[in-house]
Amino acid sequence: MRKLWKSWRFKNLTILAVSLLVAFFVFQYEPIHQALLHLGTLGYVGAFMGGMLFVSTFTVATGAVILLILAETLSPLEIGVVAGLGAVIGDFTIFRIFQDDLIRELEIIYNGFGGGHFTKVMHSHYFSWTLPVVGALLIASPLPDEVGISLMGISKLKTYQFLLISFLLNAVGIFLVVSASLVIKP
Repeated sequence: MRKLWKSWRFKNLTILAVSLLVAFFVFQYEPIHQALLHLGTLGYVGAFMGGMLFVSTFTVATGAVILLILAETLSPLEIGVVAGLGAVIGDFTIFRIFQDDLIRELEIIYNGFGGGHFTKVMHSHYFSWTLPVVGALLIASPLPDEVGISLMGISKLKTYQFLLISFLLNAVGIFLVVSASLVIKP
């Protein structure tokens, strides 16, 4: 089994698929879901954890609920900064996967289906600056960050640049979501 794993070309895609399946089933389990919602009563620790959960497709709803619960006791600015730090941890984990090997694995699969023109377009001058911009807009939005992170990973940003951009965008995005919830609140 170990030898098969070492020779397997699509390790990162396999790990990504398994982790998404596990996350889907774990978050369907009600006691775990309730424990995560309890994080909303833990103040700054809850904001940090809520920020980590806010970046993933499978956990965005739970993360948003935690942050909105915290908005009743903490200021939106505090939540934005602390949850932004948590979101950077979640984004960085995803970024490390997308930055290196996963993109190469996807290119192998794509080229296997006869696509080579897409790779040429992706490496053209016009796309070199638009990918990080579109990725940044997706990260700043309340939508899950995976697509935005993958676009920024393709663009070969340096790690420190990604961390800084991710923190600023997530902190501002979370601040705006929490602030909007306070304005809309009945």
